[in-house]
Amino acid sequence: MKVGLLGVAHMHVYAYVNGLRRLGVEIAGVADPEEARGRQAAHDFGTGWERDYEKLLASDIDAVVVCSENALHREMAVAAAEAGKHVLCEKPLADSLEGAEAIVAAARKHGVRLMTAFPCRFHPAAAAMKREVESGALGRIRALQGTNRGTMPGGWFVDKAKSGGGAVIDHTVHVVDLMRWIMPGAEIVEVYAEIATRFHAIEADDCGALAFAFDNGVIASLDPSWSRTKSFPTWGDVTLEIVGSAGVSKVDLFKQNIVVHKDATMKTSWANWGSDMDAGLVASFVDSVRTGSPVAVTGEDGLEAVRVALAAYESAARRQPVKIAR
Repeated sequence: MKVGLLGVAHMHVYAYVNGLRRLGVEIAGVADPEEARGRQAAHDFGTGWERDYEKLLASDIDAVVVCSENALHREMAVAAAEAGKHVLCEKPLADSLEGAEAIVAAARKHGVRLMTAFPCRFHPAAAAMKREVESGALGRIRALQGTNRGTMPGGWFVDKAKSGGGAVIDHTVHVVDLMRWIMPGAEIVEVYAEIATRFHAIEADDCGALAFAFDNGVIASLDPSWSRTKSFPTWGDVTLEIVGSAGVSKVDLFKQNIVVHKDATMKTSWANWGSDMDAGLVASFVDSVRTGSPVAVTGEDGLEAVRVALAAYESAARRQPVKIAR
């Protein structure tokens, strides 16, 4: 199996390539509009670089991984689908609702598999929580509380023309997807959000407090922020707490770590030793391409997460709850 990389702007591409290589997948090329960045990634991955992604799409690759800036997801993913290539697209699926819808429509029209990169589903702790819900051990779900708090990434992430927003679009989508996955068929129908820039001197938002109402009566809250300082022991967290009628369950997907103290950095850090959910994500995608089975995380899943994040921005701008129409 041959895979091309369309954009290497997002740092997750390195984890995805590591996972692909362990599966014997050939990295057939890098296409990125920024030469220095593209050449460096191509060197790191032992492959070639092209500025024009159309050349890579015209080759005999089977699939692509899109890790460009968010604003380029639509262009690249649609072009890949039109070329008959299967697509694993970094989150958020797009920087606009129209963009996400266009990607989903193109994949459907051209019969290719489209998978949104939501690796949190592939963490054993998240899977165990889902099984607990399905077993009925927690009773009926009443409320959810999630966090995705990280350090501010800088670069194109804080350029709204390239990212589509700030911390809210960056971090809302992961946890919204976990919430929807935990409750199959349930959708968020109303969003209220307070969004601001309080931690960094940047133009993009870096924090928010979001509240959701699901169509099954469940209420939820979420902190999607870049609120972790440079001195924090790790980049951030992804947590989800479920309050049920018969029990409560909580996971923190980045708690598998050891505490390290280094004089060289004069910093304490939490070094991960545990589960590699990125490897699980790419393994699932590769299996789908090789066997023809449906993807585990669909383009529609990515679309719904984008829909909620954008509704949060609308709510903050209007200073009132926003109902989501589908």
